[in-house]
Amino acid sequence: MLTDVLVKRFVKNSEQIKDTEVRTSYGYLSGGVGIMVNVILCLIKLFIGFVSGSIAIIGDAIHNLADAGASVITILGYRMSAKPADPEHPFGHGRIEYIAGLIIAGAILVIGIELLHSSVEKMLNPEPMDTSVTVIAILAMSLMLQLWLGLFNRGLGKRIDSPAMLAAATDSLSDCVATFVVIICLIVDLTTGHDFDGMAGIVVALFIIHSGWGAAKDTLQPLLGEPPDPEFVRAITRRTLEEKQILGVHDVIVHNYGPGRIFVSLHAEVPSDMSLMEAHNIIDSLEESIRDEFKVSMTVHVDPMVVGDPLQNEIKEKLYHIVACVDPLITFHDFRLTSSGRILFDLAVPYNCTFTDERIIEMVEEDIHKEYPDKEVTIQIDRL
Repeated sequence: MLTDVLVKRFVKNSEQIKDTEVRTSYGYLSGGVGIMVNVILCLIKLFIGFVSGSIAIIGDAIHNLADAGASVITILGYRMSAKPADPEHPFGHGRIEYIAGLIIAGAILVIGIELLHSSVEKMLNPEPMDTSVTVIAILAMSLMLQLWLGLFNRGLGKRIDSPAMLAAATDSLSDCVATFVVIICLIVDLTTGHDFDGMAGIVVALFIIHSGWGAAKDTLQPLLGEPPDPEFVRAITRRTLEEKQILGVHDVIVHNYGPGRIFVSLHAEVPSDMSLMEAHNIIDSLEESIRDEFKVSMTVHVDPMVVGDPLQNEIKEKLYHIVACVDPLITFHDFRLTSSGRILFDLAVPYNCTFTDERIIEMVEEDIHKEYPDKEVTIQIDRL
């Protein structure tokens, strides 16, 4: 397969996709191939467009030229994202890769809107085209080259989980659909004499705008901050609970500062009678093993939990029932009963819970006071 041949030739240690240098090499390969293929497609379509007088083909050619420029941005994005952390950017420059994808998406949207405007004008003021079988055949061959480029970028994007590459792949594959529509319109013009060039241009423009909007959403989400992959969180949790001395896990937080730059923190519950040195050794070993296994930066906070106290166990059992009656999706953690008799715990509340934080606290406190009227209660709400 040509993609595998190119990867083997231009990407050293291609399987180590978490490595910054390897990702940069993938970015250079994607960008270099994109520049070469899109320049070829642009020249072919410009020639066909001017020969035939088709605004849809010329618009498609300009789109390919913009894609070549986007490939240059992709290369620059990977080059800049590979820069190490510095005092002004302590978490590195990995999010530049997302910004590169966003710039590509913006360029796609601008071109789509401009082509839409030109196509509407062409429909209002149609001009005759000079269509031939040769023109259609050449355009069909360019379609196959465009299809290969889309599949090439999609393969690389999935291999290294790159939003910028997947955005470029989406763009190329939508180009294929648009070019196919243009070919159909040229065939209709050649066989019947009906000119649908303006309408084809509108279809092409709409495809371009749709692909640009989709690519923008895919790259904007990581920049704004999106929830982590639930399976990734479950895997981290499972790995943590493999340590027999750890009783529970909560407050797993994942910060994404770009591909290969993920920071994870969590709270691990350990028996309160465990020595500080023993707890430190367990957590230190856990952090190191998770870093090696998941290729992330890892921080674990220790929460001591009292084990075997009858009163605390009784209160916790009642609290499970109280919280479930408010909302079955709400959970609690960091439960503590102080020497003064104060009950403290955190409630993990889903964002889609319709109750306000104040109302949840009010309901839970009311039910606890029914069971333990002499206890004071302190509740912290964590929205998840």
